[in-house]
Amino acid sequence: MNFPQSLEYLLSLGNEVSTMKLGLGNIKKLLAALDNPHQNYLKVQVAGTNGKGSVCAFLDAICISAGIRTGLYTSPHLLSITERIKIGGREISEVDFAVHSTKVRQTAERLLATGDLESTPTFFEQVSAIALNVFAEEKVELAILETGLGGRFDATTAANAEIAVITRIDLDHQEYLGETLAEIAAEKAAIIRPDSTVIVGSQKTEVERVIRGRCRELGIEPHLATTKIVTKKYDYDPSYPFQGSSFRTERGNYPNIILGLLGKHQEENASTAIAIVEMLRELGFKMSDEEVWAGLESAQHRGRLEYIDNFLFDGAHNIGGAKALREYLDEFVTQSIIMIFGAMRDKDLAQMSDVLFPKADRLILTTADNSRAMAATELLDFIPAGIDRKNVFLAGNVEDALKKACELSSDDGLICVTGSLYLVGEAQKILSSEFKL
Repeated sequence: MNFPQSLEYLLSLGNEVSTMKLGLGNIKKLLAALDNPHQNYLKVQVAGTNGKGSVCAFLDAICISAGIRTGLYTSPHLLSITERIKIGGREISEVDFAVHSTKVRQTAERLLATGDLESTPTFFEQVSAIALNVFAEEKVELAILETGLGGRFDATTAANAEIAVITRIDLDHQEYLGETLAEIAAEKAAIIRPDSTVIVGSQKTEVERVIRGRCRELGIEPHLATTKIVTKKYDYDPSYPFQGSSFRTERGNYPNIILGLLGKHQEENASTAIAIVEMLRELGFKMSDEEVWAGLESAQHRGRLEYIDNFLFDGAHNIGGAKALREYLDEFVTQSIIMIFGAMRDKDLAQMSDVLFPKADRLILTTADNSRAMAATELLDFIPAGIDRKNVFLAGNVEDALKKACELSSDDGLICVTGSLYLVGEAQKILSSEFKL
């Protein structure tokens, strides 16, 4: 298959969330048939509700700064599926993606034909297999794997990562993971195995209790990312609202860092990344304090508080993400805000709208091109009391929403696109082709 054919085939397997299958049997058999590529390198698996992608971005940037050959696997993508697989900070090429996609497909079809598989591996299972296979061929030293959904049955868990990391856990995807924080925490803590090294980011008490319980069952002492953080605001350029932060752990001191990722919440994610670095050092990876500093400052994570001209993109797709975005807007944004919002049906839209919508001077509700997306007309039901409906607009698709925002925008206004990473990706694709951003 060439690249378009590979993409068409993978998309034909269905939405990566709604077609998720419980169990690791398929992915394990698929990896075994591929000669277990994941056994050729050390792996860090990062699970959690919020922050896992940012922790992966920080860690990858630090390792690249230190000259460590990394493979990074993240999801979802914004513009191209190749964004999900990076070697040393660079996306896999479309040609290489097609080659590995073909190999994985052919392997899956052979296993189906022989009866070794009962069903075709899902989109996420096959893309995960592609990533793990690419990393083996590229001879990476360290693979950084962002868990897709949950942990217990996520395809990345089949890689048996030596280091398990759990970032902040909150309510999200309850229909798959459980209705309570404790239930969700148990699903995510299931990535911890008897021989895991475990690093835990800041958690609510009930979540930490579940994670500690899992570790206790397996005879493991978790490493808590307990870092003293001192923040200093830099006033030299108010249009560039980064914060200088100093991190102090029991093992090191990392002063005066201007994080590459925006938002107060990124200090917590940087702290977790530092804890991983300090563990990797114990395993023989060489990373100087200066290289840690450089990586934290150079980290990038597209679609998360990302500015492009007068647009601010943030895939705040759950209540925790919505609160983080609101805190950032409250602290750093003084101009008028036009908010384009679209979200998936399975989100806590009542709470998200209560947090975000009052911040918008004008609100445009739209529908992302995704089978799980809620229609813009249905989003009207979540408008909080007190918001003037004259400042609320409906757009049936993302392109119309962007056109409306541009019509309403003043020269110094900000257009904030949020609610879903799928919406952010679709908006960026339209803008890059039509507006040449």
